[in-house]
Amino acid sequence: MNKGELVDKVANATGITKKDVDKVITSTIEAIMDAVADKDKVTLVGFGSFEPRERKAREGRNPKTGEPMTIPATVVPAFSAGKLFKEKVAP
Repeated sequence: MNKGELVDKVANATGITKKDVDKVITSTIEAIMDAVADKDKVTLVGFGSFEPRERKAREGRNPKTGEPMTIPATVVPAFSAGKLFKEKVAP
């Protein structure tokens, strides 16, 4: 399912216009991304949580030359599914 299909499904389920549903979904996603970028954790009970996670520096290899190289530490976004979500996917 892509964003357009999600908008259609929510619009049909709620009776709200597709334009308004698209605004709400877009605003929700932006708010989650902004919060995680600001090092906050976003928890949607039953669905899951979004949070920034620190990835340590590590050794890797240049795929072109095979030479060892250091991959620097970084912060990445992470999602953990909530209990209800997990139960729905794997009953």
